[in-house]
Amino acid sequence: MNKVIEPLSIELSGSGAIGFSLRPLDVPSFELEKKIPQKLLRKEEVNLPQLSENEAFRHFFRLSKLNYAVDQNIYPLGSCTMKYNPKVNEDVARIPGFVHVHPHTPDEFVQGSLRVAYELQELLKVISGMDAVSLQPVAGAQGELTGVFIIQAYHRSKGEKRDLILIPDSAHGTNPATATLAGLKAIEIKTEDREGILTADRVKEMVDRYGERIAGLMITNPNTLGIFEAEIMEIAEVLHSIDAQLYMDGANMNALVGHVLPAELGVDVMHFNLHKTFSTPHGGGGPGSGAVGVKKHLEPFLPVPRIEKDGDRYVMNWDYPQSIGKLHAFYGNYNIYPRALTYILMMGDEGLKKISEIAVLNATYLRKKLENRGYRTKFSRPTMHEFVLSLVNLKKEFGVKALDVAKRLLDYGLHAPTVYFPLIVEEAFMVEPTESESKRSLDNFAEVMRKIYEESLENPDVVRTAPHNTPVGRLDEVRAAKELKVSWRDGIED
Repeated sequence: MNKVIEPLSIELSGSGAIGFSLRPLDVPSFELEKKIPQKLLRKEEVNLPQLSENEAFRHFFRLSKLNYAVDQNIYPLGSCTMKYNPKVNEDVARIPGFVHVHPHTPDEFVQGSLRVAYELQELLKVISGMDAVSLQPVAGAQGELTGVFIIQAYHRSKGEKRDLILIPDSAHGTNPATATLAGLKAIEIKTEDREGILTADRVKEMVDRYGERIAGLMITNPNTLGIFEAEIMEIAEVLHSIDAQLYMDGANMNALVGHVLPAELGVDVMHFNLHKTFSTPHGGGGPGSGAVGVKKHLEPFLPVPRIEKDGDRYVMNWDYPQSIGKLHAFYGNYNIYPRALTYILMMGDEGLKKISEIAVLNATYLRKKLENRGYRTKFSRPTMHEFVLSLVNLKKEFGVKALDVAKRLLDYGLHAPTVYFPLIVEEAFMVEPTESESKRSLDNFAEVMRKIYEESLENPDVVRTAPHNTPVGRLDEVRAAKELKVSWRDGIED
């Protein structure tokens, strides 16, 4: 048989019907030599492996199994709240009306999308007790920056120029970075050595020293030690005596939701992490969402546009002359909103309460289990949704650091907790199991930690040199720091 079968052409008609043709594909000629400069053309063939589709698929499938995810096992990153994302959230977020809309579409054609955002704002107001909410910030850090900008705008509206902001030493690292980016000077306040909380007396000392130079205070509650800031209402009174504002970092709202209204604690402005408390995807740099809530006196300064309800219609209102302006090219990471709204509506009042109850129960249970296995905590107060161990005894007695224990966990198929944060705990090992984990999961984690503790005592080298069975072993971090590669061209010779 001397005929050649031409490639099959598949055509899609306007009606959606598929037609088949045995004519050759109509591909226009393209002479590379005339279109591309000679110096950019290869002089020899690319040495690519010859693989079947099946082999190629298996290769990438094997790689995909090396990724760690909360769908596989516990992801106990303290302060990050890496909890299960219900799959129904993903189904809702993929509704075509949400994902196929151009961001410049006029309001009248996206009423459903605007309603989702509006109702989410209203529910966040109920959950926090705040008077107004903006969903526009696209990350917790941008939510912080928004809150600080709002505080600055408030003081400017009264003709004041305040240049200081108070930040506890237990704060998230983004807090002082945010203050600096906003042009303020961050003043660190020490927490109580054994209590692990900020006291009103410490704040009063700062107020007496700096007076009305203080724009506000940024506090996380519970703080990054997992401890509830018991004197927060007294702190708010001290600040408000000079009209300084209390900003609350809502990263740890997972411990409070359904039980505590931050507004009733004296908080003036706060941000929510929708990608933490409200179960939307988290990790890999995004997508995040740092919605901001404010009390009535700060409402005029919220970002524009504001999503509002006008009769039976939902609109984007730009008419706020005192607003800090726009924060984002469009209106935030919109596809997070259907996920968060779905989660809140599925949970309801009782479900939201149960979230924080189980989160606190799980963390307390796991802390007690680990304390019974030789691990220690630094502070005496009870912890809530997370806790911080100090592995300084392992380091001093056996030369095993927090980083070594974290690496050894990888050999047991578990993701490591956050290490070396907060900075006020030596050899910090920060664990947050979240409410997603079962007792079986917590017991397994505790058992692995017990084994690692025994290894540290009996054969510390096996821990110090971990991991041993991962695709990539212990990296030379000192060399990486000294020979930093900051672009893809580093190390490439011309």
